[in-house]
Formats: sequence, structure tokens, C-alpha cells
Amino acid sequence: MRDDVSSQIERFLDHLTVERGLSRHTIAAYRRDLGRYAEFLRRRRVDDATEVTARNVTAHIAGVSSSTHGDGVPYRATSVVRALSSIRAFHRFLMREGEADVDPTAGVIRPRLPRRLPRPLSVDDVGKILAQPGHTTAQGIRDRAVLETLYGAGLRVSELVGLDVDDVDLEEGRVRVLGKGSKERDVPLGRYARDAIAAYLTRVRPEIATARSRSALFLNLRGGRLTRQGCTGVLERHAAAARIRARVSPHTLRHSFATHLLEGGADVRVVQELLGHASVATTQVYTLVSKEHLREVYFSSHPRARSSERSVKGGGGRVGAVEAGGAPR
Repeated sequence: MRDDVSSQIERFLDHLTVERGLSRHTIAAYRRDLGRYAEFLRRRRVDDATEVTARNVTAHIAGVSSSTHGDGVPYRATSVVRALSSIRAFHRFLMREGEADVDPTAGVIRPRLPRRLPRPLSVDDVGKILAQPGHTTAQGIRDRAVLETLYGAGLRVSELVGLDVDDVDLEEGRVRVLGKGSKERDVPLGRYARDAIAAYLTRVRPEIATARSRSALFLNLRGGRLTRQGCTGVLERHAAAARIRARVSPHTLRHSFATHLLEGGADVRVVQELLGHASVATTQVYTLVSKEHLREVYFSSHPRARSSERSVKGGGGRVGAVEAGGAPR
């Protein structure tokens, strides 16, 4: 027989699935976090989540922070923060349901995360990856459409593999995307992505589609809907062929999409809408990446920004000549 904590957690997970419509990957993350929490409470002989105290929550978070998983790998700060967020959402659910009068997480301090900036690829490196898929084979044509859509629309991998054929309007040049929290948004498709998808739809998809394909846009070569892992494999294969040394994932292309837009002069609010971010604060991290890019270009290009040794070797003669000849004022 389940104890009260497990039953309460199951009700919360049902709420997230049915009423909030969260993805199965998000639900799985909540289940892992709350499963560890329930085990901790059982060891503390706390059978009802409404009896949890702030001290219990603090002790559990401290335990997660100092523990390891897998082959002795410590939990990352992001995992610790996510664990607290899961627990906080759970206890707030109990309060909304009238099962608890107090939120024991209210006074628990959220661990500070080290600031990690996205690591986008350069425009040249993205171009090298997108140039890899062939134009003549079914796999090459499919892969080109997948990669051009990932980068051209800045999609999350879950959004890309969830696309159906009817979500794409090639005449209008846009794609309808179901993002986080089941929020829909329309994203423009550039010429390269439109051409790649058109080639895939006319030359490849009819040949590999089966009864189980249904309405899925991107298929594996056996006719099933392309998975997240399959999409990641497509990108990794072509990044390796392009001899890109950096670790590349589908999210890397999304980072690159946002950064290249901002470097090209796009407004951060527009990029926010394109990415489907609920808050502009999430998008603004890319402005920091662009500032770093500006600094790198400045210090590598401006003759008076380099080290004194480099300036003397690289530009001393020219500066002297200008000064001797009387620089225009």
C-alpha cells in the first residue's frame, strides 16, 4: 500500500499531465526529483507531505547538493535548483488543493547558479554543417531538411520532432510550433529551410512513409516519427563530417540562431517571440554573448587594443610614418 507522500506526489503528477499539459520528459524529471524527495522523507519518518518543515526541505536540498549519481559524478548546481523547484511546485499544489496550510519551501533559499553563457557556433561553422548532407540520397535530403529547420527556425529538438506536415506552410514561409506549456507560436521559415523541406516532402517522405507515420513531418528511414535521439544523431554525424571540434547538440543550433539574429541587429523582443521564451530575461543572456563577441572582435582587430608588444611589432612603423608626415586633423 502506498504511503501518503507517494499518493500526494502521484496526484500532483496527474495535475501536471492532465491540467498543465506538460511533456512526458518534463513529467519524468519531476518524478525523479520527487521520488528522491519521498525517499528522504521516508527515512525521516515523515509519512504526510503536509507535515514537512522547512528544516526537512533544507536538509534534503543540502543532501542532493553534496551527493553523487552515476559513476560518482556530483549533481550539477542546475540539478539542485531544479530539485528545489520541483519540491516547491509540489507543496504549492498541496496548498492550492486545500490540503496544507503552510508552504515549507517558502523560506528555503534557492542555490545560486554559476552564470553560464550559451556557446553558439560561428556562422561559418553552421554553414559547414548545413553543407554536409547530400542532395541525392533519401537520408541526405531528409537530414538537410531537419538541420535547415532546426537552425532556420531556432526550434527546440522536442518542437522539431513534434511537427506534423500540416504545421508547415511553405507558401507563407512559416511553421506552427507547439512550445513549452503547450503554447503555440508561428515562426518564419527562410528560403533555405523552405527549399529543403519542399525537396524532402516531394522526393523522400512519400517513399519512406508507412501506416504508422501518420501526420509526422520528419520520419526516420523506417517510416516512424523521428525521435529526439535520432535528430541529435543526425546533427552529430554531420558536425563530425564538417570537422567541428566543439560539442554540438540541437540546442547549440538554437543558441546560434538567437545569437546570429542579435548580431545581425534583431531586437531582443523579436528574438524572444521567435524562441518562445515566456520572459525576455531568458533571451537577454544572448545579448551578453553578443557583447562578448564584440569584445573579441575589438581586441583582435583594433591596433590600439592589442598588447604593447604586438602593437610595436604589427603597427609601430605605420604609426610612426603617420606622425612624421603630419596626420590630418
